[in-house]
Amino acid sequence: MSWSAPASADVLRIGRPLCYAVSQTVAKDSSVPPAFACIGKPKGYQNGTLWLRATLSHAADTHDDLALIAHNSRFDRLIVSFSYADGSVERQSVRSGDFGTHWRAGGQLTFRAPDREVPVSGITLLFDKVASEHLLRIRLLKHGEENTQATGMAALVGAALVLLLAGAIYNASLALAMRRQYSAWQAAWAACMVVWGACWSQLSLFFVPAMAGAATSQICTGLSCLAIALATLSAVTALEERCVSRWLRRTALSLTACVFALGIPLSLMRSRPIDTLGGVVGILILANLVAVAFCIGQAWRRGSSEARSFAGAWAVPMIVLASTSFFDADAMFWGGGSQILVLFAAAWQTIWLSAAASRSHARLRVERDLARRGEAQAHELARRDALTGLPNRRGFIESVGTILDISQNRGETVALLLIDVDWFKSINDAYGHEAGDIVLQGIARCIAPYERPSCTVARLGGEEFAMIIAGLDDFELMRFAETLRQQISDCEHGDIIDDRKVTVSIGVAKTAIVADFRTLYRLADVSLYEAKRGGRDRVAIRIFNAAEPCTDDLRLRTH
Repeated sequence: MSWSAPASADVLRIGRPLCYAVSQTVAKDSSVPPAFACIGKPKGYQNGTLWLRATLSHAADTHDDLALIAHNSRFDRLIVSFSYADGSVERQSVRSGDFGTHWRAGGQLTFRAPDREVPVSGITLLFDKVASEHLLRIRLLKHGEENTQATGMAALVGAALVLLLAGAIYNASLALAMRRQYSAWQAAWAACMVVWGACWSQLSLFFVPAMAGAATSQICTGLSCLAIALATLSAVTALEERCVSRWLRRTALSLTACVFALGIPLSLMRSRPIDTLGGVVGILILANLVAVAFCIGQAWRRGSSEARSFAGAWAVPMIVLASTSFFDADAMFWGGGSQILVLFAAAWQTIWLSAAASRSHARLRVERDLARRGEAQAHELARRDALTGLPNRRGFIESVGTILDISQNRGETVALLLIDVDWFKSINDAYGHEAGDIVLQGIARCIAPYERPSCTVARLGGEEFAMIIAGLDDFELMRFAETLRQQISDCEHGDIIDDRKVTVSIGVAKTAIVADFRTLYRLADVSLYEAKRGGRDRVAIRIFNAAEPCTDDLRLRTH
């Protein structure tokens, strides 16, 4: 059969234009092939040798600018012979474990016809112990196109693997940080696809050249079945149990188990049933994908938020796998065929799911921050007096502990002021409790501006307020307390109490060496009693020396 060399890449198949010959035993290098047949299918070659031959038309004048590309498959040895018009033959060979310089990214083996003054008249390929002629993918193209396609394929494969690796690392970190099972399955799936892509594309040969050939093909088959299982587990475990019926979940998992169980012998097989078993596994994979699609669809209808993410992630891989059944992908995408489509579909899936996980994680963080903010607000409200907005007794005691610790570290004095409204009961009796509340709010507005890190104020209850302040000496403290008493006295409360003047009595306890709060409170309460007994509307200060607990100094200042 004569055939003209194409101007661009063309796929060579048995009968179009390849003729074949079979030897049931492995042929020697000098063996002469049996008679070639150009119709029908070869048989009995799996333990022997399969020859394929294409005869080029003598009318073509560019046959010396050819490159033949054969994709890696399960064979022990491949010899490519270029026959020239003058009867000379140039042979190039590879074998499992040693591809030399012939391998290219994308699982391809390249054989270039050496330049001669006469054109190539024919091409013969010899395969020893090839697993199946259905697995052979052979193309013929020109040198320049081969270089361009090899470079483009390497770039595509590298980009896809980088995306998958990033997705694997990201999902693994999510699984550790969030303790989410499906993120762990997704990370394992992405990592499996990275290894599969590195093996299929032959980039692994950079590190382990001995993997070249049948070993790589067998590993890829096992990894592809494992990847299907991990992807299914990732999807099924992510969907809430209430959103997917038990029988549908079990169906998907059972199909996954069948794919994985049959994938193990398929990855090891080199005998005749490989085509039949491969077809069965292919059907099971499609059935598994359909079952997962039904799980996602059912979960979506039942309101699962995860189902929406998985629908977008699984849509592209399913469309890719389905579309390869309707068009010949082997002649497309620079020789990468359906594998490069699967690799990019996997990259799409892991990026989509990683983005969905990021959105879910961000949503959880927002919910957590809102919960913490609400908890902080509730805690703050529990520390605040509802009427005046000042800290209540609980909040005041918490703040006092902080100020006492800081003052002790700095060696500063601390003073506690107890502020009690004079004749407050008479205000309630004469004008009502609403008027009394307004008076208390007015006094709170007078003392609230003093609240700072070194000074805290509070309403302890009823008509009693408190203030603790650090760093004032005796004179400054007396002037501060007098100024505070005068400000409260000058505060106007309006017509609700007929412009009645409201005064306060202030009891102050000051210690040069920090004492505990109970001691300060007891002394300040004694000072307040002295101010009340002295006629009200005045300040009484008691200075306490912790080193001499039996002595103190009482100073009474009147208005």
